[in-house]
Amino acid sequence: MQLRNIAIIAHVDHGKTTLVDQLLAQAGTFRANQQVAERAMDRNDLERERGITILAKCTSVLWGDTRINIMDTPGHADFGGEVERYLSMVDGAILLVDAAEGPMPQTKFVLMKTLKRGLRPIVVVNKIDRPDSRPDEVLNAVFDLFVSLGANDEQLDFPVLYASGRDGWASETTERGADLKPLFDLIVRHVPAPAQATDTHTQKPFRMLVSALEADPFLGRLLIGRIEDGAVVGNMQARALDRDGTVLERARVTKVLAFRGLERVPVERAEAGDIVAVAGFSNASVAHTLGAPEVEAALPAEPVDPPTLAVTLGVNDSPLAGREGDKVQSRVIRDRLLREAEGNVAIRITETEEKDAFEVAGRGELQLGILIETMRREGFELSVSRPRVLFQKDAETGDTIEPIEEVYIDVDDAFTGVVVEKLALRKGSVVEMAPSSGGKTRIVAHVPSRGLIGYLGEFLTDTRGTGVMNRVFLRYEPHKGAISGRRNGVLISMADGEATAYALWNLEERGRMFITPGTKIYTGMIVGENARPDDLDVNPLKAKQLTNIRAAGKDEAVRLTPPTILSLEQAISFIEDDELVEITPQSIRLRKRVLNPSFRKSRAKAAV
Repeated sequence: MQLRNIAIIAHVDHGKTTLVDQLLAQAGTFRANQQVAERAMDRNDLERERGITILAKCTSVLWGDTRINIMDTPGHADFGGEVERYLSMVDGAILLVDAAEGPMPQTKFVLMKTLKRGLRPIVVVNKIDRPDSRPDEVLNAVFDLFVSLGANDEQLDFPVLYASGRDGWASETTERGADLKPLFDLIVRHVPAPAQATDTHTQKPFRMLVSALEADPFLGRLLIGRIEDGAVVGNMQARALDRDGTVLERARVTKVLAFRGLERVPVERAEAGDIVAVAGFSNASVAHTLGAPEVEAALPAEPVDPPTLAVTLGVNDSPLAGREGDKVQSRVIRDRLLREAEGNVAIRITETEEKDAFEVAGRGELQLGILIETMRREGFELSVSRPRVLFQKDAETGDTIEPIEEVYIDVDDAFTGVVVEKLALRKGSVVEMAPSSGGKTRIVAHVPSRGLIGYLGEFLTDTRGTGVMNRVFLRYEPHKGAISGRRNGVLISMADGEATAYALWNLEERGRMFITPGTKIYTGMIVGENARPDDLDVNPLKAKQLTNIRAAGKDEAVRLTPPTILSLEQAISFIEDDELVEITPQSIRLRKRVLNPSFRKSRAKAAV
């Protein structure tokens, strides 16, 4: 049987997972009467809720006498580490591009990684049935992107298909096709068979580079990778090597699992070129080499791009701590973060001087927010600091350099001016601005990462919710200078108890509220945003004084403006350096680091 290993790469929401659904269905993976959920590969609860792919996944289909291993990769820039790991296991890629939006920031990122590995992508212009599709312009933009990224002549001679992943058809022209047969045939014809599936590799002792790590409740750690040499057999003795060839552990391979459709199926033997999951090792992790006992040389593992953003996660020490979660100790938080760092190479964990807090560095706010939300659902209680950008030193000059992101913004023409103005205030520079379809303008800007922290909410307000912003790491540049932070202060509770409607009604003229009547609050907790630049201590517990004197007129009814309920990512982006976000399984609260108002004022005076 022939073998093909291929990854599907694209910008977020360009249709990767939907196309995989149709590939599985048309290859006969499902029974005729089998009920399958939409976006079957997105099995994580957060993936289904948010409608995005977070973790890369492997599946396979049979097409004639060829088994095609397919990697469904994330489309958001924050999860670029997942894309980089899975690209190391494939011999080809399908670059999916929206027929209306064209190449976007993440399209550029994943294509750059693909071309760097010497792969020859297949370009699929997806969503061709959209009424605003512009296939010719998009194809020209894709070709220009290949050229700008330094593609060689073979890579520039890419095959093109037009498709509708939702409806399950692909065609060599823009006319509607019948099914995905042209795509299957093109994969078999264009993507080379694994170089490892030759006598040169199959006759060597077993070696495999671990590219991903998963946990199974029955089998324990599952190490996923492509077999580079030889064959792996159940119950064989093997050992794990570090990058320098040091032996980490010796173990027996208890199970070899192959990817078949949506399932992992046990197999007796798997040979070079195939992608499998191996069980039996307790210490080996990503970038380690699994090999037969006689193997001494480790396989080279390419480093992924470094993190650009960090937050500090610590124990929750608020007056309401321990009421909702059952995992509140620092050692439990530490163990959970270290387990995350084992399987997620884009995450870096370091212990702070306080010993009960940990710095978690990642690619962006969304990646860190997903980790915190996952821990929250597992029963953890945490305090989270404001994100901070990780600066570096220029090796030649010694100057401080900071990460710069390329931002693509699609906005109605009427809001172009305010968006450009706000980008300039955040030290951003507009490099391209051109009219787009439907009365919109596309703005491409280079903005420091720290200038984009907390900007999304302001951007949506400025554009009345109609703007779309996408971003991806570009490069490091010299430090751009100071950037003004939040312009408004906050309303801080000066008492413990439950908020009353009467008190919140009187506080509405001070600014927008973050809580509802009946919310449990404590001294130092942030209950709203002040309309003025300074912070203000308020009493949200004050109740109306009742007397036995009959009033001549009717009391005015208390009508509250609906409060602003911040999501996890919005809360983390909103706070300043002297504030924290308190995360529990049921609540997201904002608070000051120093709860006592007298101590806060003393520290503020000392700082001046």
